[in-house]
Amino acid sequence: MSAPSDSFDTAQVPEPKVSEREARQVAEAAREQGWRKPSFAKELFLGRFRLDLIHPHPAPPAEDVRRGEAFLATLREFCETRIDGAQIEREARIPDEVVDGLKELGAFGMKIDRKYGGLGLTQVYYNKALALVGMANASIGALLSAHQSIGVPQPLKMFGTQEQKDAFLPRLARTDISAFLLTEPDVGSDPARLATTAVRDGDDYVLDGVKLWTTNGVVADLLVVMARVPKSEGHKGGITAFVVEADSPGITVENRNAFMGLRGLENGVTRFHQVRVPAANRIGPEGAGLKIALTTLNTGRLSLPAMCVGAGKWCLKIAREWTAAREQWGKPVAYHEAVGEKISFIAATTFALEAVVDLASQMADEDRNDIRIEAALAKLYGSEMGWLMADELVQIRGGRGFETADSLAARGERAVPAEQVLRDMRINRIFEGSTEIMHLLIAREAVDAHLAVAGDIIDPDKTLSDKAKAGAQAGAFYARWLPKLVAGAGQLPNSYAGFHPKGHLDLSAHLRYVERTSRKLARSTFYAMSRWQGRMETKQGFLGRIVDIGAELFAMSAACVRAEMLRTQGEHGREAYQLADVFCRQSRIRVEELFTRLWSNTDDVDRKVVNGVLVGTYTWLEEGVIDPSGDGPWIADATPGPSERDNVRRPIR
Repeated sequence: MSAPSDSFDTAQVPEPKVSEREARQVAEAAREQGWRKPSFAKELFLGRFRLDLIHPHPAPPAEDVRRGEAFLATLREFCETRIDGAQIEREARIPDEVVDGLKELGAFGMKIDRKYGGLGLTQVYYNKALALVGMANASIGALLSAHQSIGVPQPLKMFGTQEQKDAFLPRLARTDISAFLLTEPDVGSDPARLATTAVRDGDDYVLDGVKLWTTNGVVADLLVVMARVPKSEGHKGGITAFVVEADSPGITVENRNAFMGLRGLENGVTRFHQVRVPAANRIGPEGAGLKIALTTLNTGRLSLPAMCVGAGKWCLKIAREWTAAREQWGKPVAYHEAVGEKISFIAATTFALEAVVDLASQMADEDRNDIRIEAALAKLYGSEMGWLMADELVQIRGGRGFETADSLAARGERAVPAEQVLRDMRINRIFEGSTEIMHLLIAREAVDAHLAVAGDIIDPDKTLSDKAKAGAQAGAFYARWLPKLVAGAGQLPNSYAGFHPKGHLDLSAHLRYVERTSRKLARSTFYAMSRWQGRMETKQGFLGRIVDIGAELFAMSAACVRAEMLRTQGEHGREAYQLADVFCRQSRIRVEELFTRLWSNTDDVDRKVVNGVLVGTYTWLEEGVIDPSGDGPWIADATPGPSERDNVRRPIR
């Protein structure tokens, strides 16, 4: 690496300013184009219930199971004997000896191939391991997930050169911690406004900018950094991915951030000032950074719902033990209907969420299907349902749910950290794509087939000739597609009879419901596109409900398929059928409510109120407010330049 040049000035590179249309074009260009493999969820949104893509439930090879179970046993012992979750909560830090112990176990190399020193676990067992450590302490789950799901190993595995893999993967498998740096103080889910620059200078790129919410960034050894390469002669430019040594001159970790939950999270603010990065450390070509990030997340998103499964299992255990011990009005509180329905929700939802995660993970391992929508649905559904389960547990525990574990122990009761789990789970609705962004991302993929045949009709930049050609193409597509949405297997009483074995509950009725409802969902989407056309993308409330219906249908399908798999394996089949049945009944109620809200809602009047709020129409409503907020700007200054703060980076060695 050549020495820094004080004369090299990148401050002259202007911060990008983009229009809404330009921002959408950047996001669209980063999407994985085309569908080379089948997708169960994509077909579901099109009204085609392809049960054959998920049933029989895919099964892992015996050797993968043996190695995976052996590691889980070792990891469980470590979690039970070496991790003190209460200590991490009190000290707001994962002890170095715990991190070192996880390195020795190979936990940082779970997804790294064995030829590089990793464990080479499947996605299924990687997720089971994250669920396990997440139950011990959620911050540890986040540490390992950020390192392997979105950190350096995964993009290198998918897009790195052989030289990069040889240089970095052995380090990442055993000694080095990695972080992923995309977000900036004024850039979240709109990467078109990315301000960090990477300017080519000889054999190096020179990085300048500030990155926010860098999970693992405080302790990382290697970073994946997304930066904008200016377009110039011989350089395509665009957002580009780099592997950066965290101790490079010019890098300053300016702050370790603190949050309402995940108190052990090593998340910071990182400033780059004329940081020289060898061109050999660029991952993929210039301009491919966002595509690399999104492709990495296709499976990386499965880690978060996996930890939600672990939290659900813990919530169920505590709810069972507590409601059996706590008596009110002459009987355990579990037998009071108001509490019992919460227990039923937690049990059924945990079963279904595990079904979703295991199914999507096994499909990822087999690599026969395109699971970009399935993984996104798992993340969306897991984060929302995980939060609800934690919230219901706090309610079941009452005042003890609101009390800290240390306070409970101090007065002689079991130290149950229900309020901590609730705080820890809240970030999942924001991490790796907020619920609102996930709705839009999934909706875009769900209507891809429509845009492929009819997109030019509503594109203002297309000529009349292009629109006419698109109209003819769309007419042919819809002439074939729409009639298939009228009737299907869901209307035949004997369909999916294999899901109604003798002596078990009838799950075939739920699958028939999914088939019928998927066609109804597709019809609703088509009607909305016909009605709103180019304005469809602004109907975020409608699109969110469409996606939520799809998520419920996917979860119902996964729950039924998992129950049947467990029945055929002789593992709690009867009980699994019971859980799948009650989940589907609960889910169907939610689906019907969502369909009602597609067309009966307050979206239009809400928009009017929002406009009034922003122009000050209702400021009288705020009179008398006492605002405890401190002074300072809403968004911190991220002007490139040298750091004026101490470096709080804390490598663990």
